[in-house]
Amino acid sequence: MSDYRDAALTAAGRDRIEWAGAEMPVLKLIKERFEKERPLAGIRIAACLHVTTETANLMETLAAGGAEAALCASNPLSTQDDVAASLAEQSGIDTYFKHINAVLDLKPQITMDDGADMVGILHKERPDQLTEILGGTEETTTGVIRLRAMAKDGALKYPIVSVNDADTKHLFDNRFGTGQSTMDAIMRATNRLIAGRNVVVVGYGMCGRGVASRARGLGAHVIVTEVDPTAAIEAVMEGFRVMPIRDAARVGDIFITVTGDTHVIAKEHMELMQDGAIMANSGHFDVEIDKPGLASLSEGRVRRIRDFVDEHTLADGRKVYLLGEGRLVNLAAAEGHPAAVMDMSFANQALAAEWMVNNHADLTPQVYEVPEDIDKEVARLKLHAMGIQIDTLTAEQVDYLNSWEQGT
Repeated sequence: MSDYRDAALTAAGRDRIEWAGAEMPVLKLIKERFEKERPLAGIRIAACLHVTTETANLMETLAAGGAEAALCASNPLSTQDDVAASLAEQSGIDTYFKHINAVLDLKPQITMDDGADMVGILHKERPDQLTEILGGTEETTTGVIRLRAMAKDGALKYPIVSVNDADTKHLFDNRFGTGQSTMDAIMRATNRLIAGRNVVVVGYGMCGRGVASRARGLGAHVIVTEVDPTAAIEAVMEGFRVMPIRDAARVGDIFITVTGDTHVIAKEHMELMQDGAIMANSGHFDVEIDKPGLASLSEGRVRRIRDFVDEHTLADGRKVYLLGEGRLVNLAAAEGHPAAVMDMSFANQALAAEWMVNNHADLTPQVYEVPEDIDKEVARLKLHAMGIQIDTLTAEQVDYLNSWEQGT
């Protein structure tokens, strides 16, 4: 069973999948090996990921490895309809947007999650299937937070690899991918000039670093808000202004949340915002901006003034704007991360799935980091694809680094 909006989009979707694939040489190399070795033969994989051109290339790589794969969207508004149509028509991959249970009917042995919703439903609603699960992978910071909480409470029933924590994922996907695609989405949605604006970045993790850097590159005056003193001092040392969100609310022109937490922009902060303030979220779930609080302030005085832009008029006449209904703005109002970045993230997904199939018998129900050799292999393949060579240590240098007797 497949569900997509318009079968006429199939050809356009195939063109865009191929366009993205041209920027994903690492995944292409893995796909070529998978076609020969078939390491996932007979394995059923349920994936709850954003349905994008890059994800399509991952799904086709898994299928090349012999997997029977099913895909559903991991977030409302993130599905690219032409990609869904092309996947369902040409690749035979089941795609269902309305409910994760549809892909779980495959009775998967491996899960691939983006936000841990699939894992949550398995544990809460379909526990009888847990004994069939060999393991899983998780793509996002938000999902990893939830999974580690489950593991701490003893609630997690199968091992999961945190793809999000791979250096070749969070150092590039979270920073460069989120940074570029978030600013791209805000500019597409609003057509506002970024230069000279006060852009408030709420959260200075890897995603926040990327957004702050890209906003500064566009000429914005960047303000960072944080709760972590180490992250805050790093932002200060990078030249950004750091202040509490209550103070930033008074001066910000554009607000971007990237924390993975709830109501980091709350009703009391919106009450302080200046006329014309714009709010966008690049965290996984639409809880970072207090939407019920905003609705109570505008009391129904809301209109869709542009695609993906909702204008809320407050009691005193001030107008504030919410982009993409508070959902992932880079996917709601743009196309998500560039393919060259997702190449590394999805290479980690494919190799982590292979590793889980080969090693699940030795693992316990907890969250594992991506093995270092996989992380390094993804980086090596990326450099190779880019035509970049690096040095190697000499035998003398290896001995020196492994010795405690030398150097004194």
